[in-house]
Amino acid sequence: MKFTLNNRFKSLVGGLLAINMMLAAPTFASIQDTATVATQTEQAAVAAPADSAATTVADSAVAPAATDSTTVAAASSSSSSSTAAAAPKEEKKIDPQVYKNLMYYVFILLIACAVVGVIFKVLSIYSLTKRVNGKYNPLAGNTVQAVLLFVFLIGFLAFTYYGYAVWGSWAWRDAVTEHGKDIDRMFIITTVIITIVLVLVHILLMTFSLIYRMRAKRTAYYYPHNDAIERLWTIIPAVVLTVLVLFGFFTWRSITNIPEDLKKSALQIEVLGEQFQWTVRYPGNDGQIGKRNYKLTTPTNSYGIDFNDKSSWDDVKGDEIVIPVNKPVRFHIMSKDIIHSFFIPDFRVQINAVPGMTNYFQFTPTVTTEEMRDRQNDPAYDFYMLCAKICGSSHYNMKKKVIVVSEAEYKEWLSKQAKFFTEDLQKEFAQKEDNTVKESRIAASVN
Repeated sequence: MKFTLNNRFKSLVGGLLAINMMLAAPTFASIQDTATVATQTEQAAVAAPADSAATTVADSAVAPAATDSTTVAAASSSSSSSTAAAAPKEEKKIDPQVYKNLMYYVFILLIACAVVGVIFKVLSIYSLTKRVNGKYNPLAGNTVQAVLLFVFLIGFLAFTYYGYAVWGSWAWRDAVTEHGKDIDRMFIITTVIITIVLVLVHILLMTFSLIYRMRAKRTAYYYPHNDAIERLWTIIPAVVLTVLVLFGFFTWRSITNIPEDLKKSALQIEVLGEQFQWTVRYPGNDGQIGKRNYKLTTPTNSYGIDFNDKSSWDDVKGDEIVIPVNKPVRFHIMSKDIIHSFFIPDFRVQINAVPGMTNYFQFTPTVTTEEMRDRQNDPAYDFYMLCAKICGSSHYNMKKKVIVVSEAEYKEWLSKQAKFFTEDLQKEFAQKEDNTVKESRIAASVN
């Protein structure tokens, strides 16, 4: 048995050394190639002056009447041409230092593997020695493992506290909308309940494994059934989950079920998602957004706006989403191609943009961008509207800046934005109108 174990250990070490040599081969080859290229370059540099000197002597013998300046020029041109011919073509190669770094970390890994192998070998020899001496106890490792689990419990609880105390305060920001407070409250309550269950379950698991570990002259108590305990762990989780589900349901209803008068009085903004951008449309002075029909989409009218509806003539195109603070805003969310997602993290707003239908989300911002920058102590902080559905290769770049300002600043910004009904579209629309009038006159004359 000892011979077999030693043989396995030698096989392990031999395999690790073989892997090391295989990984080292590219390094040696790369270093050798680099040395060869350097030698060729030095030889070319040494040969270049001799060639230029020979060329100069030959030129002076053929044309003795030539001036010194002509000879120097000929020698210079000959030298540059011979150097260019002798210089080898440069090829992009990986820096040998990369292989050296790789070999360093591979070597560290091999050493760690060898140390682990030695430790296990020593443990196996220790176990074999105890077996030979008749002192082997198969339950001796239970106490060690139970203590290790208890140590893990202490580390786990400390890490949980650290996560909430440090990372929690770093990642958490209060919502900046009215409905966001309700969502934050629901999130905090759910997190508290889950944390209590998490901590209690781990304390029971790790503590029981230490207290009730298997030891010599101790038998386990057979406890097959208890109705009271089963009712307890069935009814309590069912009640808690039911409360959480109902809490979330009523919170969502309060956010989405808006009375009709509040829907009409809110600022209407339309957002159209497509790969990979968002288009934002604001109503003009009439306060109404014009109709849209995908069948009217053209290179000049990519939004598909129906300009037969006169309320669309003054619709404004927003390069950014700018909204007034403490004013209700109702977003009309659509998609032009595939499913996207309208997501503003700080506002606690997220709803899908689905082709062929319009979804709505109404909210009231309570904090301006400048106030949020003061809170975060970050003068460059901005709100962003993102796409929360993976929609293609440039999904990561599908975002729009959201700026919350005062009502006066909002009106000033809106007055400076361009309209969808540009001069080119006006000409195109007028031409269509003329064609329609002519066709109607021809039809009337025929009749």
